[in-house]
Amino acid sequence: MPFHSVNERPHPPVQQAPTYDASDLTKGGGLAQIIYEDKIYVLRITRAGKLILTK
Repeated sequence: MPFHSVNERPHPPVQQAPTYDASDLTKGGGLAQIIYEDKIYVLRITRAGKLILTK
């Protein structure tokens, strides 16, 4: 059975989202405040290493 190539359409460039290390945001601690649209959110790193974002 002969191989037929598939004509692929060019994909638009993928924009990557900015990447931040949670430890940098908390400056090595366990909490960081994030302001968005005049509201303050708290990013917390748990003892289990999970992230929690609360309003």
